Amino acid sequence: MRLILDIALTHIVGRGRQTFVAVIGVAVGVGFSIAMAALMQGGQDDFVEQLIDTMPHVQITDERRTSKRQPAEDRFAAAQISGLRPPDDRRGIINPTAAMAWLDAWLPGRYSASLRTQGVVRYVGREAGASIVGVDPATERAVSPIVGDFVAGSFIALGAGGNNIVMGDRMADKLGAGLGDTVSAVSSTGLSRAFRIVGLFHTGTTARDEGEAYILLKNAQILSERANAINDIRVKLDDPFSSPPIARRIEAELGYKAVAWQEASEGIMEAFVVRNVIMYTVVAAIMLVAGFGIFNIVSTITHEKARDIAIMKSLGFSQNDMQRMFVIEGLAIGGAGSALGWALGFALTTALASVRFELDAGGQEITNLPIAWSGLHYAIASVFALGSAAVAGYLPARRAARLNPVDIIRGAS
Repeated sequence: MRLILDIALTHIVGRGRQTFVAVIGVAVGVGFSIAMAALMQGGQDDFVEQLIDTMPHVQITDERRTSKRQPAEDRFAAAQISGLRPPDDRRGIINPTAAMAWLDAWLPGRYSASLRTQGVVRYVGREAGASIVGVDPATERAVSPIVGDFVAGSFIALGAGGNNIVMGDRMADKLGAGLGDTVSAVSSTGLSRAFRIVGLFHTGTTARDEGEAYILLKNAQILSERANAINDIRVKLDDPFSSPPIARRIEAELGYKAVAWQEASEGIMEAFVVRNVIMYTVVAAIMLVAGFGIFNIVSTITHEKARDIAIMKSLGFSQNDMQRMFVIEGLAIGGAGSALGWALGFALTTALASVRFELDAGGQEITNLPIAWSGLHYAIASVFALGSAAVAGYLPARRAARLNPVDIIRGAS
């Protein structure tokens, strides 16, 4: 084995210029694959982190995933029901005190109950449609990232007493109102109450900044004429990725629809899977192109060393020895290219991470590219490189091993 290794290295060194070009080809492929994977994974991780921070990990509403079973279905073996109109149940989540006590007993995280209703906010002849959310400021602060997005006033002022309201800054601009002004909130039932603006927030999400307003839970219940009602419980867990089983447990116990953030963002998560498939397909294509360079080098060596192969086989070297020798040559080129590619990938990733820019996206500034540092990216790129190198070395090695030494020496090939 040591002799075969020495011969393989001698062949590689003997064609130094071509070997160097092949190594550089592999290195560039590995380096750019690592940098691309770091950038794409970093963007995905950053987006998922924003989802986790901005969305409730589990959201419980007063809806039910399936319609309530009708008495006729229990009484008769076959029943067809059409034109069924469910009663207008405005109670929200029934017996919310018991539901929250049950959550307190085992939930590994925090939650906040609220009453969400649709209405209109008016000011000096202008009006804006709004989702009016009644909350308890003490519990809401533990689950909502909106607390840190205020550009005027604060979320704490909501519970300072009186009829107070906080809203998105774009809604305030649309109304022409500002901090300290008094607006009228009109519910879907037609009831109207006056509220003083004590805070303006800017999340960067247009739908929220233009269409959300928060008031105290008791005020929302009065405004919507739903005494002691809640219709939404938002949960933040200690481990966000444990959301699906916890959502299933809550739904099984309470009977109300509980949606984990993964389910709510199912389309986005599927898009990430497709994007990752595309990314690794591109990596494989880059490595395949680099493999052609290795194939060209080993094929040339095989052709030029035909008489040496014949002499070695006549001295007792087997076909497996010949194949092993040329595969080693391919792997040596691939290994050297991978090592150099690691350095290039690290340099490119460092350069991308150091890029700083300012982007004003409605009040949000992104100052650097999201980069994911992972040893897995280096390992995957090296596996692709060594795999393509092994195949590129094996194909000419197989041909060389089948050569008849007598025909070669006689000049038949």
